[in-house]
Amino acid sequence: MLERMQTKGNLEDDPHNTMDVEAGKYRLLRNMAEQHNIGFSDKSADGLERLHAYWRMAYIKAPKTEARHQNPFKHIPHMESERESGLLFRGKHNYIVMNRYPYNAGHLLVAPYGEVSRLAELDTAERTEHLDLVIEAERILTEALAPDGFNVGYNLGSAGGAGIPTHLHCHIVPRWSGDTNFMPVIGNTRVLPEAMEAMWERLRAFAPKGNQRS
Repeated sequence: MLERMQTKGNLEDDPHNTMDVEAGKYRLLRNMAEQHNIGFSDKSADGLERLHAYWRMAYIKAPKTEARHQNPFKHIPHMESERESGLLFRGKHNYIVMNRYPYNAGHLLVAPYGEVSRLAELDTAERTEHLDLVIEAERILTEALAPDGFNVGYNLGSAGGAGIPTHLHCHIVPRWSGDTNFMPVIGNTRVLPEAMEAMWERLRAFAPKGNQRS
């Protein structure tokens, strides 16, 4: 887990502080950091609080055209380290994996082993298990992170926003009241999730044990 950085001041400790809105934002930020075990620092030069996650540098520095020529979903099941790949569970036809560049902390994906671009291309057994694993992913996140809600769905085709349009995958994104889409607007804050390996260990503890793939 990332170690929490010390803040220079605590708005709650000042009984004469009249900045009730600022104090409320501070409490919300600190509670979010404690809930997700992520680093929390004081304001930087640009006036924004920082919740640190240095693993995102790999995404920031990666060539933007790289994703167009690779399909990681074909390689993830064959990687030696499930921790490195973010793989949480292997079904017979589909698997659950962490999104390496999540929209929110704990963002999971369910993908079939075979490279198909549409749900209609899955046979009955593949389709049934695919939905079962979407439900299983929601359960894992509920027990591990206790989110307030979820965004669940697909981006089909490049025009539909799919980063890898040739390989079907379902997004399961946990959401909290006042989470990442909310904070930059009114909280004057950028929220970044905890380290990938730490989150993998946390979620893996709630994932089903064993490998169903023959």
